Amino acid sequence: MHSALVKHLLGSTDEAAAIVLCARIEKPRVKLLAQKLIPVPHAACTQAPDFIQWPGALIEDALEQAEEGDLSLVLIHSHPGGYFDFSAMDDASDAEVMPAIFAARSREKVGRMLHGSAIMVPGGVIRARLYDRSMAPTPVELTAVYGEDISLFWNPHVEGLKTDTRPLAFTSDMSAELGLLSACFVGASGTGSIAVEQAARLGFGEVILIDFDLTEDKNLNRILNSTQSDAEKCVPKIDVLADAIARHHPKTVVKRIRASINCREAVELAAAADFLFCCVDSEEGRSICDKLASAMVMPLIDVGVTIPVARGLDQKMAIFDVLGRIDYVQPGGSSLADRKVFTPQSLAAEDLAKRAPQQHEDQVKAGYMPGLLEEAPSVISVNMRAASAAVQEFIARTYPYRLDGNNRYARTVFSLAAMDEDFTDEDAFPCHENGLLGMGLAEPLLGLINWANSPKELP
Repeated sequence: MHSALVKHLLGSTDEAAAIVLCARIEKPRVKLLAQKLIPVPHAACTQAPDFIQWPGALIEDALEQAEEGDLSLVLIHSHPGGYFDFSAMDDASDAEVMPAIFAARSREKVGRMLHGSAIMVPGGVIRARLYDRSMAPTPVELTAVYGEDISLFWNPHVEGLKTDTRPLAFTSDMSAELGLLSACFVGASGTGSIAVEQAARLGFGEVILIDFDLTEDKNLNRILNSTQSDAEKCVPKIDVLADAIARHHPKTVVKRIRASINCREAVELAAAADFLFCCVDSEEGRSICDKLASAMVMPLIDVGVTIPVARGLDQKMAIFDVLGRIDYVQPGGSSLADRKVFTPQSLAAEDLAKRAPQQHEDQVKAGYMPGLLEEAPSVISVNMRAASAAVQEFIARTYPYRLDGNNRYARTVFSLAAMDEDFTDEDAFPCHENGLLGMGLAEPLLGLINWANSPKELP
């Protein structure tokens, strides 16, 4: 969508315009999620290098499209000369158009409605502002574009940031920017605790933790900062990580919920984040994270560790590989489902194993369904490698440094048995139409009918 905007708005030396329809997340902070792009035809406009006029009927058509989904409109136009601010003419236009947009909406919706205007300058950088019914403009702090690279366009007046150039990876400027961003981690055990530790020490301003489990003796060999006392007291894993962050990086705000991600309250909490890390060992958990990332227009990094075991010729059990996998999923690109990280069969097998373990075992033996991949429970050295690669994938996307770009690394798989790494580029995966993209918190939540209007629940 951003590429299409750049092509349409910056294809000539004259100003051009478009409308972006956006879903909204309103708590704990406002986020607009681009859902649909409506280019304003050049032939319908009066254009000049510093002026554009276009028919109001196009806004009326966009309002009709937005009404059903209760969407917000953002009117965006180009400043091909590079002026990175709203002009007096822009202010006058908004003063006329925005009240008309609000007046066109049904009265019960106006009180909670937001609409906006934006400018784009050469290079594709965007600056935006929002209006509510008070008609006072509120600057948008951050416009984010999630593709092969993660592009962050900050309002120039954000304190503590150098907004004229992008920070270099591994610098104090990177840390300063991370201090204004939020990362959500689903899973707080083997790879999750290690990824969370890195995120906090890198300087993320907010870390969201989602996990339902309690600390036990068997966890102490792989959960960072966990202690024997935590196991004896059955302290929730998220509390172990939150307490550790408070000790070594108290500036980081930690939000947490002791729940499975398969829970309305957990999804609503995760939706507030800028980035999503999936560190679970369940098919269902990955499936929910996949849907969540699409609906909330979030980049997703999914990490998994497996150690396949089989009988050798001597009938003894033997390890035949030690594998780590990191998938980077960009909104609108191939999903985890497209990449067969989970399948309908694996989801059904996991569900059956929960509901009827003996029946599941019988069907696996009979060959009617595949067995589940079992995550190795005591392999902190492998978990360290995989979790580090997952966090490093985020850094490489946000502060690019790879010599041949990021497209090649939609998936990275390392084998410690072969001492090898394989990479798969985004174009190698199928990409099916995604009806959830940009839907936000619309009902039914994540397209799951059984969650529609259901009460919030915790395990």
